[in-house]
Amino acid sequence: MSYPQLSASGTRIINFLENCIFHPQLKQIQAQIILHKLHWNTTIAHHFITACQNLSLLHSSLLPLFFTHFSKPHVFTCNTLLRAFSHSQIPHIPFSIYSYMHANSIQPNHYTFPFLLKSVSDFKHLIQGQFVQAHVVKLGHLNDIFVQNSLLNVYASCGQMVLCRKLFDEMPDRDVVSWTILIMGYRDAENYDDSLISFEQMQYAGVVPNRVTMVNVLGACASFGAIEMGTWIHDFIRRNGWEVDVILGTSLIDMYMKCGRIDEGLNVFGSMKERNIFAWNAIIKGLGFAKFGQEAVCWFNRMEQQGLEPDEVTLLNVLSACSHSGMVHMGQQIFSSLVNGGYRFPPNAKHYSCMIDLFARAGYLDEAFKFIRGMPFEPTKPMWGSLLTGCRAHNNLEFSEFVARKLIELEPQNSAYYVILSNLYSEMGKWEDAAQVRELMISKGLKKDLGSSSVESESRNRILNYQCA
Repeated sequence: MSYPQLSASGTRIINFLENCIFHPQLKQIQAQIILHKLHWNTTIAHHFITACQNLSLLHSSLLPLFFTHFSKPHVFTCNTLLRAFSHSQIPHIPFSIYSYMHANSIQPNHYTFPFLLKSVSDFKHLIQGQFVQAHVVKLGHLNDIFVQNSLLNVYASCGQMVLCRKLFDEMPDRDVVSWTILIMGYRDAENYDDSLISFEQMQYAGVVPNRVTMVNVLGACASFGAIEMGTWIHDFIRRNGWEVDVILGTSLIDMYMKCGRIDEGLNVFGSMKERNIFAWNAIIKGLGFAKFGQEAVCWFNRMEQQGLEPDEVTLLNVLSACSHSGMVHMGQQIFSSLVNGGYRFPPNAKHYSCMIDLFARAGYLDEAFKFIRGMPFEPTKPMWGSLLTGCRAHNNLEFSEFVARKLIELEPQNSAYYVILSNLYSEMGKWEDAAQVRELMISKGLKKDLGSSSVESESRNRILNYQCA
């Protein structure tokens, strides 16, 4: 390809860049760019940055080529750098580039801010996002919908849904991306009812959802138990002839399984043309969640028979299924295979947590204590929490006292553990000990939360979600 605005050497350099596949070649080309003083040319700069990105060579040594050989690079070159680094997951550099632009009076345009804000959103830098928004307003780019959506995404990613909603309400126009960011933000913040309400408002506004919208709404339906909304979405997908790909299919499976519609979830799985590890994991997790432990293990075996290698989440899901169904022996077999190198990864802390929960739920408290003492790392709060719940469920007050004290050691400012220990002493008739615990709470300035009598069940749900989600 020829580039009429470039010299023959410039055109030749671009052709080299387009065919460059090795790092040493790129270094030689870079030397030629500097030798021929072509680093000022935006076309050359674009191709050079793209070549660096393709070879995974984006790093800070790129910046001096464009920011020291001449005082004021073109905004197009700055935007190209911002776009490249926004996909590189290298923190701080995009904002540093923008700071350089600001300090050297390089006027940004409406392409600059979406690239910059993507990086800000990825790293959840709220203060930087607000700083950029002030510049967006000052420079008159706030009415650009791509910039507005990028700002929405910053606030949603940072969990600042009040600010996100305020900006959303102030937007004169909103497209499907705007609505999807709002829905996703509420879902990620576990504000599922507002997520679903926003989806209904989107329908009233006449904005047609896309696949990303539906995946996020299905996630909210699954967590909120909104089976009617989830079923409506599935009907919408069928009416509009959408292909149920692995992402959409897995979201439907997860929704049906969590809402107790096991058959519908299995039907979706059966209708999918392509199934990946995430779809299989959703089936195994859903069956375990519904306490169909034997079926979950069968699907786990079937997955292996079909040549698909389980990942860490798969093992976590099948161990959790064994735990919820009281299948202690099967759980031990699977965990032993994991420990003995039956898979391409060793067990992590969450796998150990599931085993402790398995023993504790089934009342194998001695085994649970032996297991927790033999681990290759220190027990975590979720592990002790599972053990405490098992001890309480099986009315072992002495073990419960020991575990409650361990939890207080790990988190001395958590009033719930003191309340549990005080209640334990009261049940054991140790009134003086119970009074001492209450006095200790007062001396630490801790207060008994309203509804703390149910803290154990709430703590258990939180623990299990952390362990086996």
